[in-house]
Amino acid sequence: MTSVWRARDVPRAERVYYMRGAVAESMVPLDLTYENKEEDYPGWIHAADIGTLRVVHASAPKGEFVRTKRLIGRAPAELCGLFLACQPGGVVEQDGRQATLGPGDFTFTELSRPFRMAGTLHDFVSVIFLRALVPLDRRETRPLSGIRFAAGQSHSALVSTLVRRLVEDIDAYRGATRIGTALLDLVAGALTARLGRPRATPARSGALLLRIHTYIEDRLGDPELSPATIAAAHHLSIRAMYNLLQAEGMPVAAWVRARRLERCRRDLLDPTLRGRPVSATAARWGFTDPAHFSRAFRTGYGLPPGEYRRLRIE
Repeated sequence: MTSVWRARDVPRAERVYYMRGAVAESMVPLDLTYENKEEDYPGWIHAADIGTLRVVHASAPKGEFVRTKRLIGRAPAELCGLFLACQPGGVVEQDGRQATLGPGDFTFTELSRPFRMAGTLHDFVSVIFLRALVPLDRRETRPLSGIRFAAGQSHSALVSTLVRRLVEDIDAYRGATRIGTALLDLVAGALTARLGRPRATPARSGALLLRIHTYIEDRLGDPELSPATIAAAHHLSIRAMYNLLQAEGMPVAAWVRARRLERCRRDLLDPTLRGRPVSATAARWGFTDPAHFSRAFRTGYGLPPGEYRRLRIE
């Protein structure tokens, strides 16, 4: 689904708080400050899931977004992101490196570690994905964070062109699994090219991981989805699948449950779905036992699902 947040849809006094929550829901939690506190906050966010990627087109006034250790906390899996500037003026910093971005330039960031975005962020795009889907280990990706990938460079240009085309009509590409896969392959190509590798072809295990995650995402609403059915669909033994996914740091069943809970959370926060019963939302994403769903949701998000929705959107 696509989601849209506009600061001007809420009273002026609530706009910074509202957009801070929108950033957390669409990307990851960040501390948000901006320079001119008297300015009428003009921010907006438009986010969509495209295959296994989250693509977020956004605008914010001049200021900064900071991912602190306090905000990182616990997460179901490690995430990475690209931040691409559509207009000049944005700066992204991680590991002591700072990338000043011009139109079409982007930088790679590991979202499970602290980073900072600052400057004029009137028009930028975030592409968020599981680090396990990138055919590079942490030692290889660490030197790539916080550096500028110029829009005019060969591999970077392919990424930049496709990302900017996607956000021109982001709703049209919602759920487009093959396009998401193509973009992830281009990202892998740009990263491996920057490391000086002769080829930018994802490793076989990376491609298989991508297929497995896509399979899971496409079937989260099926209550029969299980480690056994996932393994069988990919001609793997359950042990082989667990070994392949061990980099995720979470058992397969727990990963499926976490993704289902996240889909439920997004539906509960959608104002257009406020009339849908909580039990119907749970059933839509594969939870057949309302009591079990309520317990799992409270464990994951700190509140029962009905109260969570009431406090967030009413």
